[in-house]
Amino acid sequence: MEQPALLPDLFRTEYSKIVAVLCKYFGMPFLEQAEDIASETFLLASNTWGLKGLPNNPTAWLYTVAKNKAIDFIKHNQVFKQKVYPEIIISSQTSYVPEPDLSPSNIMDSQLKMMFAICNPIIPVEAQVGLALNILCGFGADEIAEAFLTNRDVIYKRLQRAKQKLREENITIDIPPQNEIAVRLDAVLTTVYLLFNEGYFSSSQNNALRKDLCIEAMRLNVLLLENATTNTAESNALLALMCFHASRFEARINNSGEMVLYEEQNEQLWNKELIHKGEYYLNNSAGGNQISTYHLEAAIAYWHTHKQDTQEKWENILQLYNKLLQVNYSPIAALNRTYALAKVMGAAIAIKEAEKLKLEQTLQYHMLLGHLYAQVDLNTALSYLQNAENLTKRESEKRLLADLQIKLQHLP
Repeated sequence: MEQPALLPDLFRTEYSKIVAVLCKYFGMPFLEQAEDIASETFLLASNTWGLKGLPNNPTAWLYTVAKNKAIDFIKHNQVFKQKVYPEIIISSQTSYVPEPDLSPSNIMDSQLKMMFAICNPIIPVEAQVGLALNILCGFGADEIAEAFLTNRDVIYKRLQRAKQKLREENITIDIPPQNEIAVRLDAVLTTVYLLFNEGYFSSSQNNALRKDLCIEAMRLNVLLLENATTNTAESNALLALMCFHASRFEARINNSGEMVLYEEQNEQLWNKELIHKGEYYLNNSAGGNQISTYHLEAAIAYWHTHKQDTQEKWENILQLYNKLLQVNYSPIAALNRTYALAKVMGAAIAIKEAEKLKLEQTLQYHMLLGHLYAQVDLNTALSYLQNAENLTKRESEKRLLADLQIKLQHLP
Protein backbone atom coordinates (compact mmCIF):
# COMPACT_ATOMS: atom_id res chain seq x y z
CA MET A 1 0.00 0.00 0.00
CA GLU A 2 1.29 3.47 -0.83
CA GLN A 3 2.54 5.64 2.04
CA PRO A 4 -0.21 8.02 3.20
CA ALA A 5 0.15 11.43 1.60
CA LEU A 6 -0.50 13.07 4.98
CA LEU A 7 2.78 11.87 6.49
CA PRO A 8 5.14 14.39 4.84
CA ASP A 9 2.92 17.24 6.05
CA LEU A 10 2.87 15.82 9.56
CA PHE A 11 6.64 15.45 9.47
CA ARG A 12 7.00 19.14 8.63
CA THR A 13 4.67 20.25 11.43
CA GLU A 14 5.25 17.64 14.18
CA TYR A 15 8.84 16.41 13.93
CA SER A 16 10.33 19.63 15.30
CA LYS A 17 7.75 19.74 18.11
CA ILE A 18 8.64 16.22 19.25
CA VAL A 19 12.37 16.97 19.12
CA ALA A 20 11.98 20.18 21.15
CA VAL A 21 9.87 18.49 23.85
CA LEU A 22 12.14 15.45 24.13
CA CYS A 23 15.30 17.53 24.19
CA LYS A 24 13.89 19.66 27.00
CA TYR A 25 12.82 16.41 28.74
CA PHE A 26 16.21 14.69 28.37
CA GLY A 27 18.56 17.69 28.46
CA MET A 28 20.83 19.10 25.72
CA PRO A 29 23.47 16.31 26.03
CA PHE A 30 20.81 13.93 24.68
CA LEU A 31 19.79 16.04 21.67
CA GLU A 32 20.87 13.27 19.29
CA GLN A 33 18.72 10.71 21.13
CA ALA A 34 15.73 13.07 20.95
CA GLU A 35 16.21 13.38 17.18
CA ASP A 36 16.60 9.61 16.82
CA ILE A 37 13.37 8.93 18.69
CA ALA A 38 11.47 11.47 16.56
CA SER A 39 12.88 9.91 13.36
CA GLU A 40 12.07 6.37 14.52
CA THR A 41 8.52 7.48 15.33
CA PHE A 42 7.96 8.68 11.77
CA LEU A 43 9.63 5.60 10.30
CA LEU A 44 7.26 3.40 12.29
CA ALA A 45 4.33 5.53 11.14
CA SER A 46 5.38 5.11 7.52
CA ASN A 47 5.56 1.34 7.85
CA THR A 48 2.44 0.89 9.99
CA TRP A 49 0.16 3.33 8.22
CA GLY A 50 1.23 1.98 4.86
CA LEU A 51 -0.07 -1.44 5.89
CA LYS A 52 -3.00 -0.60 8.13
CA GLY A 53 -4.06 2.83 6.93
CA LEU A 54 -4.27 6.08 8.86
CA PRO A 55 -5.26 6.00 12.55
CA ASN A 56 -8.23 8.05 13.68
CA ASN A 57 -5.95 10.73 15.13
CA PRO A 58 -2.56 10.61 13.35
CA THR A 59 -0.97 13.37 15.48
CA ALA A 60 -2.01 11.71 18.76
CA TRP A 61 -0.64 8.40 17.42
CA LEU A 62 2.74 10.02 16.76
CA TYR A 63 2.82 11.62 20.20
CA THR A 64 1.96 8.35 21.94
CA VAL A 65 4.68 6.43 20.11
CA ALA A 66 7.25 9.15 20.81
CA LYS A 67 6.33 9.17 24.51
CA ASN A 68 6.65 5.38 24.76
CA LYS A 69 10.01 5.37 23.00
CA ALA A 70 11.30 8.13 25.27
CA ILE A 71 10.24 6.27 28.42
CA ASP A 72 11.75 3.06 27.09
CA PHE A 73 15.03 4.88 26.39
CA ILE A 74 15.17 6.17 29.99
CA LYS A 75 14.45 2.76 31.50
CA HIS A 76 17.07 0.93 29.49
CA ASN A 77 19.86 3.48 29.15
CA GLN A 78 22.35 3.14 32.00
CA VAL A 79 24.24 6.31 31.05
CA PHE A 80 21.07 8.33 31.29
CA LYS A 81 20.16 6.79 34.65
CA GLN A 82 23.49 7.92 36.08
CA LYS A 83 22.80 11.55 35.15
CA VAL A 84 20.87 13.76 37.55
CA TYR A 85 18.06 15.82 36.07
CA PRO A 86 15.60 17.72 38.29
CA GLU A 87 12.83 17.17 35.73
CA ILE A 88 13.14 13.37 35.70
CA ILE A 89 13.65 11.47 38.95
CA ILE A 90 14.02 7.73 38.50
CA SER A 91 13.65 5.93 41.77
CA SER A 92 15.51 2.66 42.22
CA GLN A 93 12.44 1.41 44.06
CA THR A 94 10.04 1.79 41.15
CA SER A 95 9.95 1.48 37.40
CA TYR A 96 7.75 4.59 37.13
CA VAL A 97 9.01 7.24 34.74
CA PRO A 98 7.09 10.49 34.17
CA GLU A 99 6.12 10.69 30.51
CA PRO A 100 7.03 13.60 28.23
CA ASP A 101 4.40 16.33 28.09
CA LEU A 102 3.26 16.84 24.50
CA SER A 103 0.44 19.18 25.37
CA PRO A 104 0.11 22.31 23.17
CA SER A 105 1.31 24.60 25.98
CA ASN A 106 4.44 22.52 26.66
CA ILE A 107 5.20 22.17 22.96
CA MET A 108 5.13 25.95 22.61
CA ASP A 109 7.22 26.38 25.77
CA SER A 110 9.76 23.79 24.60
CA GLN A 111 10.18 25.33 21.15
CA LEU A 112 10.58 28.81 22.63
CA LYS A 113 13.26 27.59 25.05
CA MET A 114 15.00 25.64 22.28
CA MET A 115 15.20 28.88 20.29
CA PHE A 116 17.26 30.44 23.04
CA ALA A 117 19.41 27.31 23.40
CA ILE A 118 20.17 27.28 19.67
CA CYS A 119 20.72 31.03 19.32
CA ASN A 120 23.68 30.96 21.65
CA PRO A 121 26.77 33.12 21.02
CA ILE A 122 29.07 30.13 21.59
CA ILE A 123 28.25 28.96 18.05
CA PRO A 124 28.55 31.01 14.80
CA VAL A 125 25.51 32.87 13.45
CA GLU A 126 25.31 30.72 10.28
CA ALA A 127 25.22 27.63 12.52
CA GLN A 128 22.43 29.18 14.60
CA VAL A 129 20.33 29.69 11.46
CA GLY A 130 21.10 26.16 10.26
CA LEU A 131 20.15 24.65 13.63
CA ALA A 132 16.93 26.67 13.70
CA LEU A 133 16.01 25.19 10.32
CA ASN A 134 17.06 21.70 11.36
CA ILE A 135 15.77 21.40 14.94
CA LEU A 136 12.94 23.93 15.08
CA CYS A 137 11.64 23.66 11.50
CA GLY A 138 12.40 20.03 10.62
CA PHE A 139 14.59 20.77 7.57
CA GLY A 140 17.14 18.15 6.54
CA ALA A 141 20.75 18.82 5.56
CA ASP A 142 19.86 18.60 1.85
CA GLU A 143 17.14 21.24 2.17
CA ILE A 144 19.39 23.56 4.16
CA ALA A 145 22.20 23.12 1.63
CA GLU A 146 19.77 24.06 -1.15
CA ALA A 147 18.67 27.15 0.75
CA PHE A 148 22.23 28.35 1.31
CA LEU A 149 23.58 27.28 -2.07
CA THR A 150 26.23 24.94 -0.71
CA ASN A 151 26.70 21.18 -0.56
CA ARG A 152 25.20 18.75 1.92
CA ASP A 153 28.51 17.78 3.51
CA VAL A 154 29.30 21.38 4.45
CA ILE A 155 25.90 21.79 6.12
CA TYR A 156 26.06 18.39 7.82
CA LYS A 157 29.47 19.13 9.35
CA ARG A 158 28.36 22.60 10.40
CA LEU A 159 25.29 21.20 12.16
CA GLN A 160 27.26 18.42 13.85
CA ARG A 161 29.92 20.80 15.15
CA ALA A 162 27.26 23.15 16.51
CA LYS A 163 25.31 20.34 18.19
CA GLN A 164 28.49 18.93 19.70
CA LYS A 165 29.35 22.36 21.12
CA LEU A 166 25.90 22.72 22.67
CA ARG A 167 26.18 19.24 24.20
CA GLU A 168 29.69 19.79 25.53
CA GLU A 169 28.72 23.07 27.15
CA ASN A 170 25.52 21.46 28.49
CA ILE A 171 23.54 24.51 27.42
CA THR A 172 20.40 24.90 29.48
CA ILE A 173 17.13 24.67 27.58
CA ASP A 174 15.40 27.60 29.17
CA ILE A 175 14.57 31.27 28.74
CA PRO A 176 17.47 33.37 30.08
CA PRO A 177 17.11 35.41 33.29
CA GLN A 178 15.47 38.82 32.94
CA ASN A 179 18.81 40.64 33.12
CA GLU A 180 20.10 38.65 30.12
CA ILE A 181 16.93 38.51 28.04
CA ALA A 182 17.60 41.64 25.95
CA VAL A 183 21.01 40.47 24.70
CA ARG A 184 19.94 36.88 24.09
CA LEU A 185 16.64 37.90 22.47
CA ASP A 186 18.61 40.04 20.05
CA ALA A 187 20.42 36.89 18.84
CA VAL A 188 17.10 35.03 18.49
CA LEU A 189 15.55 37.87 16.48
CA THR A 190 18.64 38.04 14.26
CA THR A 191 18.32 34.33 13.52
CA VAL A 192 14.61 34.65 12.69
CA TYR A 193 15.36 37.71 10.52
CA LEU A 194 18.12 35.92 8.61
CA LEU A 195 15.90 32.88 8.14
CA PHE A 196 13.15 35.02 6.62
CA ASN A 197 15.62 36.91 4.40
CA GLU A 198 17.05 33.65 3.10
CA GLY A 199 13.56 32.72 1.97
CA TYR A 200 12.61 36.16 0.64
CA PHE A 201 15.88 36.75 -1.21
CA SER A 202 16.60 33.08 -1.83
CA SER A 203 20.13 32.16 -2.89
CA SER A 204 18.77 28.93 -4.35
CA GLN A 205 19.48 28.47 -8.04
CA ASN A 206 15.98 27.11 -8.53
CA ASN A 207 13.87 29.48 -6.47
CA ALA A 208 13.85 33.26 -6.26
CA LEU A 209 11.49 32.92 -3.28
CA ARG A 210 11.38 30.17 -0.65
CA LYS A 211 7.99 30.61 0.99
CA ASP A 212 8.59 27.66 3.32
CA LEU A 213 11.56 29.40 4.96
CA CYS A 214 9.59 32.63 5.32
CA ILE A 215 6.61 30.86 6.87
CA GLU A 216 8.83 29.05 9.38
CA ALA A 217 10.48 32.34 10.38
CA MET A 218 7.07 33.91 10.95
CA ARG A 219 5.93 30.90 12.98
CA LEU A 220 8.97 31.19 15.27
CA ASN A 221 8.35 34.91 15.67
CA VAL A 222 4.74 34.22 16.72
CA LEU A 223 6.09 31.94 19.47
CA LEU A 224 8.04 34.89 20.82
CA LEU A 225 4.93 37.06 20.93
CA GLU A 226 2.93 34.39 22.76
CA ASN A 227 5.29 34.61 25.74
CA ALA A 228 5.09 37.71 27.94
CA THR A 229 8.87 37.83 28.49
CA THR A 230 9.72 37.85 24.80
CA ASN A 231 6.72 39.84 23.54
CA THR A 232 8.81 42.99 23.09
CA ALA A 233 8.61 46.02 20.82
CA GLU A 234 11.39 44.59 18.63
CA SER A 235 9.65 41.20 18.34
CA ASN A 236 6.46 42.94 17.17
CA ALA A 237 8.35 45.13 14.72
CA LEU A 238 10.07 42.13 13.16
CA LEU A 239 6.78 40.27 12.68
CA ALA A 240 5.26 43.43 11.16
CA LEU A 241 8.16 43.58 8.70
CA MET A 242 7.66 39.94 7.70
CA CYS A 243 3.89 40.35 7.33
CA PHE A 244 4.32 43.31 4.98
CA HIS A 245 6.85 41.44 2.83
CA ALA A 246 4.82 38.22 2.86
CA SER A 247 1.72 40.11 1.75
CA ARG A 248 3.30 40.52 -1.70
CA PHE A 249 4.37 36.88 -2.19
CA GLU A 250 1.83 36.06 -4.88
CA ALA A 251 2.56 39.22 -6.87
CA ARG A 252 6.34 38.97 -6.61
CA ILE A 253 6.73 35.79 -8.67
CA ASN A 254 4.85 35.10 -11.91
CA ASN A 255 3.50 31.76 -13.15
CA SER A 256 6.85 30.97 -14.78
CA GLY A 257 8.71 31.41 -11.49
CA GLU A 258 10.24 34.72 -12.60
CA MET A 259 10.61 37.70 -10.29
CA VAL A 260 8.19 40.57 -10.95
CA LEU A 261 9.63 44.02 -10.30
CA TYR A 262 7.81 46.11 -7.67
CA GLU A 263 6.51 48.67 -10.16
CA GLU A 264 4.92 45.92 -12.28
CA GLN A 265 3.31 43.92 -9.47
CA ASN A 266 -0.45 43.40 -9.56
CA GLU A 267 -1.77 45.06 -6.41
CA GLN A 268 -4.87 42.86 -6.56
CA LEU A 269 -2.66 39.89 -5.69
CA TRP A 270 -1.41 41.48 -2.48
CA ASN A 271 -2.71 39.81 0.67
CA LYS A 272 -4.76 42.49 2.46
CA GLU A 273 -5.16 40.35 5.60
CA LEU A 274 -1.38 40.14 6.04
CA ILE A 275 -1.08 43.89 5.46
CA HIS A 276 -3.62 44.52 8.24
CA LYS A 277 -1.73 42.12 10.53
CA GLY A 278 1.48 43.96 9.75
CA GLU A 279 -0.17 47.25 10.69
CA TYR A 280 -1.39 45.68 13.94
CA TYR A 281 2.07 44.44 14.94
CA LEU A 282 3.70 47.71 13.85
CA ASN A 283 1.31 49.61 16.13
CA ASN A 284 2.16 47.19 18.96
CA SER A 285 5.86 47.87 18.44
CA ALA A 286 5.43 51.55 19.27
CA GLY A 287 5.62 50.86 23.01
CA GLY A 288 9.40 50.43 23.16
CA ASN A 289 12.00 52.87 24.44
CA GLN A 290 14.07 52.92 21.27
CA ILE A 291 13.71 52.60 17.52
CA SER A 292 15.36 49.43 16.23
CA THR A 293 16.39 48.36 12.76
CA TYR A 294 13.23 46.24 12.66
CA HIS A 295 11.02 49.27 13.36
CA LEU A 296 12.54 51.25 10.50
CA GLU A 297 12.55 48.37 8.01
CA ALA A 298 8.94 47.56 8.94
CA ALA A 299 7.93 51.19 8.38
CA ILE A 300 9.66 51.15 4.96
CA ALA A 301 7.86 47.91 4.10
CA TYR A 302 4.57 49.47 5.25
CA TRP A 303 4.91 52.31 2.73
CA HIS A 304 5.62 49.74 0.02
CA THR A 305 2.14 48.30 0.62
CA HIS A 306 0.81 51.59 -0.80
CA LYS A 307 1.07 51.16 -4.55
CA GLN A 308 0.25 54.78 -5.38
CA ASP A 309 3.39 56.56 -6.62
CA THR A 310 3.02 59.71 -4.49
CA GLN A 311 5.61 62.24 -3.37
CA GLU A 312 4.54 61.73 0.27
CA LYS A 313 5.22 58.00 0.03
CA TRP A 314 8.76 58.31 -1.34
CA GLU A 315 9.72 61.22 0.92
CA ASN A 316 8.70 59.11 3.92
CA ILE A 317 10.63 56.10 2.64
CA LEU A 318 13.71 58.25 1.98
CA GLN A 319 13.63 59.70 5.51
CA LEU A 320 13.22 56.23 6.99
CA TYR A 321 16.26 55.00 5.03
CA ASN A 322 18.24 58.00 6.31
CA LYS A 323 17.39 57.01 9.91
CA LEU A 324 18.09 53.33 9.19
CA LEU A 325 21.59 54.09 7.93
CA GLN A 326 22.26 56.08 11.10
CA VAL A 327 21.04 53.27 13.35
CA ASN A 328 22.60 50.36 11.46
CA TYR A 329 24.55 51.16 8.28
CA SER A 330 24.74 48.54 5.57
CA PRO A 331 25.79 48.95 1.92
CA ILE A 332 22.65 47.18 0.68
CA ALA A 333 20.39 49.51 2.69
CA ALA A 334 22.35 52.45 1.26
CA LEU A 335 21.82 51.04 -2.23
CA ASN A 336 18.09 50.57 -1.65
CA ARG A 337 17.91 54.17 -0.41
CA THR A 338 19.02 55.43 -3.81
CA TYR A 339 15.82 54.07 -5.39
CA ALA A 340 13.77 56.28 -3.06
CA LEU A 341 16.21 59.12 -3.67
CA ALA A 342 15.56 58.86 -7.42
CA LYS A 343 11.81 59.12 -6.80
CA VAL A 344 12.28 62.29 -4.73
CA MET A 345 15.33 64.03 -6.27
CA GLY A 346 15.60 62.49 -9.74
CA ALA A 347 17.67 59.76 -11.39
CA ALA A 348 20.84 61.82 -11.95
CA ILE A 349 21.38 62.51 -8.23
CA ALA A 350 20.51 58.92 -7.32
CA ILE A 351 23.01 57.54 -9.86
CA LYS A 352 25.85 59.55 -8.28
CA GLU A 353 24.95 58.22 -4.82
CA ALA A 354 24.63 54.64 -6.04
CA GLU A 355 27.95 54.63 -7.92
CA LYS A 356 29.78 55.91 -4.83
CA LEU A 357 28.94 52.61 -3.13
CA LYS A 358 31.05 50.64 -5.65
CA LEU A 359 29.14 47.38 -5.14
CA GLU A 360 30.23 45.99 -8.51
CA GLN A 361 30.06 42.38 -7.32
CA THR A 362 26.43 42.73 -6.24
CA LEU A 363 23.57 41.81 -8.56
CA GLN A 364 21.26 44.45 -7.05
CA TYR A 365 23.80 47.19 -7.78
CA HIS A 366 23.79 46.53 -11.53
CA MET A 367 20.01 46.01 -11.67
CA LEU A 368 19.35 49.29 -9.87
CA LEU A 369 21.78 51.28 -11.99
CA GLY A 370 20.28 49.69 -15.09
CA HIS A 371 16.90 50.95 -13.95
CA LEU A 372 18.16 54.45 -13.07
CA TYR A 373 20.21 54.90 -16.25
CA ALA A 374 17.19 53.88 -18.35
CA GLN A 375 15.91 57.38 -17.62
CA VAL A 376 19.06 59.21 -18.79
CA ASP A 377 21.33 56.97 -20.93
CA LEU A 378 19.98 53.83 -22.60
CA ASN A 379 23.37 52.42 -23.65
CA THR A 380 24.76 52.63 -20.12
CA ALA A 381 21.52 51.12 -18.78
CA LEU A 382 21.89 48.16 -21.16
CA SER A 383 25.50 47.69 -20.06
CA TYR A 384 24.51 47.49 -16.39
CA LEU A 385 21.67 45.08 -17.10
CA GLN A 386 24.06 42.87 -19.08
CA ASN A 387 26.46 42.90 -16.11
CA ALA A 388 23.60 41.84 -13.86
CA GLU A 389 22.68 39.00 -16.22
CA ASN A 390 26.28 37.79 -16.15
CA LEU A 391 26.35 37.83 -12.33
CA THR A 392 23.23 35.80 -11.63
CA LYS A 393 23.15 32.00 -11.79
CA ARG A 394 19.37 31.77 -11.54
CA GLU A 395 17.69 31.13 -14.89
CA SER A 396 14.52 33.02 -13.95
CA GLU A 397 16.56 36.17 -13.26
CA LYS A 398 18.51 35.76 -16.49
CA ARG A 399 15.22 35.70 -18.39
CA LEU A 400 13.94 38.76 -16.53
CA LEU A 401 17.11 40.74 -17.26
CA ALA A 402 17.13 39.66 -20.90
CA ASP A 403 13.50 40.82 -21.24
CA LEU A 404 14.36 44.18 -19.65
CA GLN A 405 17.17 44.70 -22.18
CA ILE A 406 14.85 43.89 -25.07
CA LYS A 407 12.26 46.38 -23.76
CA LEU A 408 14.91 49.13 -23.51
CA GLN A 409 16.19 48.41 -27.00
CA HIS A 410 12.68 48.88 -28.41
CA LEU A 411 11.94 52.14 -26.65
CA PRO A 412 11.04 54.94 -29.12
